[in-house]
Amino acid sequence: MAKTPKIALIGNPNAGKSSLFNSLTGLNQKTGNFPGVTMEKLTGIWELEPKRPVEILDLPGIYSIYPKSIDEELVINILGDPTHPDFPDMAIVVADASNLKRNLLLFSQVRDLGIPTVLALNMIDVAENEGYVINSIKLARELNVEVAEVNAKRGIGLNGLKLAVVKSLANRYASNDALPLPVAEELIQEVQAKFGDGETYRSLLWLMEHDRMKMFSKQQRESFDTIQNKHHFSSKKYQSEETVKRYEQITEVVDRCVINLNRQWDAAPVRTWTDRLDKFFLHPVGGYVFFLAILFVMFQAIFTWATYPMDAIDGGVAALNDWLKGVLPDSALTALLTDGLIAGIGGVLIFIPQIAFLFLFISLLEETGYMSRVMFIMDKLMRRFGLNGKSVVPLISGVACAVPAIMSTRSIGSWKDRLITILVTPLMSCSARLPIYTVLIALVVPEKNTLFGLFNLQGLALFGLYLLGFFMALVSAWVMKVILKAKEKSYFIMELPTYKGPRFKHVAMTIFNSVNAFVFEAGKIIVAISIVLWVLASYGPGDKIAEAEARVRQENPTLQGVKLQNKISAEKLENSYAGHFGHFVEPVIRPLGYDWKIGIALITSFAAREVFVGTMSTIYSMGGEVDDENATIKNRMRAEINPATGKPMYDAALGFSLLIFYAFAMQCMSTLATTYRETKSWKYPLIQFGYMTALAYLSAFAVYQLLS
Repeated sequence: MAKTPKIALIGNPNAGKSSLFNSLTGLNQKTGNFPGVTMEKLTGIWELEPKRPVEILDLPGIYSIYPKSIDEELVINILGDPTHPDFPDMAIVVADASNLKRNLLLFSQVRDLGIPTVLALNMIDVAENEGYVINSIKLARELNVEVAEVNAKRGIGLNGLKLAVVKSLANRYASNDALPLPVAEELIQEVQAKFGDGETYRSLLWLMEHDRMKMFSKQQRESFDTIQNKHHFSSKKYQSEETVKRYEQITEVVDRCVINLNRQWDAAPVRTWTDRLDKFFLHPVGGYVFFLAILFVMFQAIFTWATYPMDAIDGGVAALNDWLKGVLPDSALTALLTDGLIAGIGGVLIFIPQIAFLFLFISLLEETGYMSRVMFIMDKLMRRFGLNGKSVVPLISGVACAVPAIMSTRSIGSWKDRLITILVTPLMSCSARLPIYTVLIALVVPEKNTLFGLFNLQGLALFGLYLLGFFMALVSAWVMKVILKAKEKSYFIMELPTYKGPRFKHVAMTIFNSVNAFVFEAGKIIVAISIVLWVLASYGPGDKIAEAEARVRQENPTLQGVKLQNKISAEKLENSYAGHFGHFVEPVIRPLGYDWKIGIALITSFAAREVFVGTMSTIYSMGGEVDDENATIKNRMRAEINPATGKPMYDAALGFSLLIFYAFAMQCMSTLATTYRETKSWKYPLIQFGYMTALAYLSAFAVYQLLS
């Protein structure tokens, strides 16, 4: 069977590479890790011709093959190593047509590595709006490669790109005739004699970047150093001079192939919508105000719009449970099905609407190009707290999930800045906290509208929790910066894309993938723990469970029906294995206002924060004392009475104490595992877990004592 050709998509950040990947592959995508590297890769299948599929690999965005960060290192380890499992048969370099000179630098380097290359000119419409007309046929002759004009956003020009790829795969023409900046023949010959004959520029890349390339052993790296010293070769000097020389050649090509209508007719520069909008969105004051307004509206909408489908799901699960209990025989298997499995599934399904709305907003901000502006305006604020400007990206990403957010810190060049960013990113309120916030806010914050009915108090509380996490991340970063005494300067360089209308197909794909990940990744953990918890809550040591039922009947001879059954269920739960475990940790959490039931949920949610809700759902479905058999988890928790005071258990003091605890606590095993993978040491995950747990405990203690 013939091997499926592998094509790498390469390009500068914001050149439209990911948009083109989505247009080419549609839903034929899958994620995985690059061989030997804990960094996620995205691959897909593109039907190049009938019955001729090719594999598309979406590589991280880079500006040059001379790396300054870990993700750029990954790219050169693939492109510079023909034996690498992901080494492509061909490359498509995606270039922003409105900024051709800068984009052609990377193209020329990839072509000179000896990889068959096609140049895809993306965003031609943007270039034309800015007054540029590109003669792509002439450009193809000048560069001696196939050139295709595409609009990745709208899926235009894909047939032309197919023809260009088919031609290039057949001809396999790649490299230039000579290096842009010559070097001594003896130098290249010595490298090729020791490390393999091949493309001249690839041999030169090995010589200059051997310390960053994993294909070489320590002994081979020392041999490269010897060759450099022997020939008095300076890598930094050559790279600098080579880049200047390449730009000189690129400028000549662009001047011959691109017409600037503004310059031709002495016209005033075209003032685009991007220029007009940026005047406001990037304003030193207005930019922050607008960003806060967007966040405010986003969390209001999440709480308001999602209420109706959430109530429907919650009520539907409760009704299903009651129906099953009515038609199935009263047995342990029925209890496992209803109070264990279905209660756990309900704890997952109820939060799908809010997860979907959260990622709808995040996707719209990314699609329109506004998210890049957020990172830009936040850079100045971040520096006051000692963080690298590039830390904005992981912190913003942390609102969705801390795992990919921590992995995105690889673009930060400074190790200390990267480490601090890794340690504080989990303080950002991720989507896993949303289910906890939703239940607890509903219990302690009145569902009341303010300011002419425009704003919901519960939405305001949710907005405040997200802001609290962000500012605590900044404060923690400042403290760590002082402790680590990091004084090195760092730079945040970013190209701002033009504003675009959202591609609703891509938005829908993002929402679907995010909800799918929540249901089948987090959901599996929640349901599994719910079932285990049911077992622990249904059985106890010795005859404790049977004794509990007998004791209740003896002490409450007048109780009958539902009230008696609820009293028995509560007593059984307290004497079960789960109840004993909860009582074991209760002395530690009692100062926070928590009882043994909450203690069980705190322990189980160490696997994943969102398990808290599933645990409480299971506990209160088994031990809640309410007459309404259809009561939802919120109603059951609302009806819980504090035996010490005789008042509702979940008052403002306890509710806000729990909210603050989960806002700051490190209760996510996946995040700790990711921190270990990124730092290659267990020391930093332990530090992360220790300081976040201490911060959560002390803050929750202070809140409870203040409000009680």
